[in-house]
Order: sequence, then C-alpha cells, then structure tokens
Amino acid sequence: MTKTVLGIMGGSGVYDLPGLENTHSKRIHTPWGEPSDELGFGEIDGLPLVFLPRHGRGHRIGPSQINYRANIDAMKRAGVTDLVSVSACGSFRENLKPGTFVIVDQFIDRTFAREKSFFGPGCVAHVAFADPISPALADEVEKAAKAEKLKHQRGGTYLVMEGPQFSTRAESHLYRSWNCDVIGMTNMPEAKLAREAEICYATMAMVTDYDCWHEDHDDIDIKVLLHTLHDNVEKAARLIGRMAQDMPREHPPCPIGSDTALDIAIITAPEARDPELLSKLDAVAGRVL
Repeated sequence: MTKTVLGIMGGSGVYDLPGLENTHSKRIHTPWGEPSDELGFGEIDGLPLVFLPRHGRGHRIGPSQINYRANIDAMKRAGVTDLVSVSACGSFRENLKPGTFVIVDQFIDRTFAREKSFFGPGCVAHVAFADPISPALADEVEKAAKAEKLKHQRGGTYLVMEGPQFSTRAESHLYRSWNCDVIGMTNMPEAKLAREAEICYATMAMVTDYDCWHEDHDDIDIKVLLHTLHDNVEKAARLIGRMAQDMPREHPPCPIGSDTALDIAIITAPEARDPELLSKLDAVAGRVL
C-alpha cells in the first residue's frame, strides 16, 4: 500500500505548525515551468508533509498568473497522495460568517484565462469530475475541525471567479441565485489538475467576508479581510496539525477513484500519441503511460 504524504496548498502562514520536524525546502523543476515557490518539507509524528504557497512567499503572484500545472506537477513529484487547499473566500450565506470554515464538495468554474489540463493535442484525456472532492480526505478535514472545535460546515458549492477584482453587486446576487455558498479565485483549475494527476483533493475554504451582496455589511474592506484572514490562518494551522496526527499512515484507496482517475481516461491511441507531450506527463501520468 502507498504511504500517505499530505500536501498543503495555501498561504505561508499555515506552515508554522507545532510539532513539525525535519524541515527543509527544495525547488522542484517541472516540464510545465516553475512552481510558485520552493516546496517546504517536514513531518509530524512520522507523517510526511509538503507545503507550497500558491501565491509565492510574500504573495507575489496573482490568481490568474499562478502556474497551476507546475504546482500540481511539483506536488506529484514530491510524492503527495492527499492535497488540502487552504483558501480564503467570501460567503453567500448568512450563516457562513467570517471565521467559518467550509469543507466544500462542489465547484462552479467561471475562470477563463488559465491552462486547465495537462493533456491536449497528441494525448487527449477526459477524467471523471462529477465529484471533485475526495470524500475520505474531506472526512479527515472534518474530523480535525471537530477535534479543534472550529466552526465549520461540511458541504457547499465554491464559485471560482477569474479575479483579481472582486465581484460586482449584480454578479454577487447572480451567484447567490445559483445556490453557491462561497466564492474565491484559486481552486480552479487546481482541483481539475489534481484529479488528472491522481491526487486526492479537498478544500478548506476560510470565510473572510460576505462578498458584496449583504445589505447590512460594508462592501469588502481589505483591512478587515486581512485581519480575519490572519485569525483564520491560526485556526487552519491547528486543523492541519491535528490532521497530520490522525491521518492513516497507509493511504487507503479513494472511494471515488481519485487516485486511479486515469485508468480509462486517456482516449488517444498509443500509436498516435505525441512523444514530446508524453515526456512531460512522466510524473502526472507515469502510472498508466
């Protein structure tokens, strides 16, 4: 059975975890370009952890400029089996107040300026994505949230917008009418690429504000947002530390097949596949190619 390696994609503040040992950083080069930053490595109670700040240290990279393919490829090369996204978000629900964590289970992808697949001309693949979150990993996030007594909701739809501007009021009301729960800028195409790379994926969405739909709250105030985000990061660090203590050290098969997503996904006949593209897929699809 495969050993569990927990990956964390988020801000650098969540990496200051109590009990984190044997830490070091390493730059991993990928055929898709450079990841957002060096990867941080460590372990808690013998569980390996890999960290990557998706915006780079110091928040240097905007959501549309992140090299999502390089980030996921680097995580795959680092041996990550389970990837948890730590993401700030706005809330579309009265009950999802700032400071609440939402363990989402669905996405609506409204991004349009990002590379969304490792595959393409020369090797076409279609992975199943009806259930974008790996339920066993989401279970681990939920267990840790309960153990740390953090206010959270299991389940919800995350609307991923292009950014970097926030929503107009009309857009905010539209997304609420679609029954979305939260809104953010980073989880697509990250979740899609994780599925193509056969990495189990879950999102821990940290509510910082009410977007701009709420009549009784001011429109998004960056100072207030950053203050709430700082508080959320401390909670997220506790949650991740608890997860690392409690997760199985042997990686169980994903109930929905996230870890075998490429078994029947590649459509291009072997003799028609592009060798140059195949060479770039060595980490992502090496198991089946």
